[in-house]
Amino acid sequence: MADIEQNSAPVRNPVTAHPPVRQMTAVQRFFLSNEFGLIVLIVLFTIIFASISPMFLSNFSLYAMGRTAAVNIMIGFSMMVVIVTGGLNLGVGAIGVCGAMFGGWLMQAAGLHWLPACFGALIVGALLGATNGVMIVKSGLHSFIITLATMSVMFGAMIFLTQAESFREISPAFSTLGRMKILAVLSPMLLTAIVIGVLLWLAFKFTTVGREILAAGANARAAELSGIRVGRMITYAHALSGVLAVVAGLMLVSRTGAAIPSMAGQLGQDWLLPAFLGPVLGGNLLTGGRISVLGTFLGAFLVTMLTTGLLLMQVGAFWVQTYLGLLLLIAVLLDLARRSYLARNKLV
Repeated sequence: MADIEQNSAPVRNPVTAHPPVRQMTAVQRFFLSNEFGLIVLIVLFTIIFASISPMFLSNFSLYAMGRTAAVNIMIGFSMMVVIVTGGLNLGVGAIGVCGAMFGGWLMQAAGLHWLPACFGALIVGALLGATNGVMIVKSGLHSFIITLATMSVMFGAMIFLTQAESFREISPAFSTLGRMKILAVLSPMLLTAIVIGVLLWLAFKFTTVGREILAAGANARAAELSGIRVGRMITYAHALSGVLAVVAGLMLVSRTGAAIPSMAGQLGQDWLLPAFLGPVLGGNLLTGGRISVLGTFLGAFLVTMLTTGLLLMQVGAFWVQTYLGLLLLIAVLLDLARRSYLARNKLV
């Protein structure tokens, strides 16, 4: 799941062009990538936390970390597919909760089997995400404004329709999936996140729609001139973001055995920091045009590892959020320094 980048820069006249940049080897590119840095940090923090607390590498801790990481990874993927267009989706949590609550209602009130109930929840996520996309395209406003507004509207509508009541009569088979253990340490939810990550990488690497979304994010005007319907690509990206957000919500429902309105915090705001941390740590450009599925996966896993390790060290939840916020700021600054180094040394 390597980086995928869309380059729409025009070809320069050889007479007036700047001196050619030096091409990096595959090994150099890997060692200067966000992915390599994240792998080093994951190994480093594993050694630190394991030396401080022997419980960090216990079977229970690894299993719990995998379940939590799966949700964080899906939240990161949900934001990632919108960031690639140069936009944002502040309603990731709200959409995820709305879809998960609808799935819980289908299982409890409508009595549906968990498979069609989950499918219905995913459809709701796609519709809510597509609604955001259409409003962004038609209004011309930045996605930050639209998704900030719809976040409150969607969450409020969900609270009104459900009367803030939880759906606890969830299918036992669905709940079993969230508690199942493979080889005593691996959660099926983490395997699901890995499979979805591979599918996303294949979609953006080999499908026409995936490449067009990348092109629309890299240079919308150039994409329009080449025949790509940028507005449609933005809508597709937001619809996909909604589906991925609902997958994260359904994972929480399976894990807890109930669809709870507050599963993502008030207005879904508890998901905002993890949603940004994974893609930003993974090296996805906030300006769009470049996507790193593997980087997002590793970034979200690092966030989960740090949270688990700090909690085992009995650091208060408030300080955990503080450290994660600092990590986001440091990641942005380090990525800026890395890009400046590459530009200064004319490396690509």
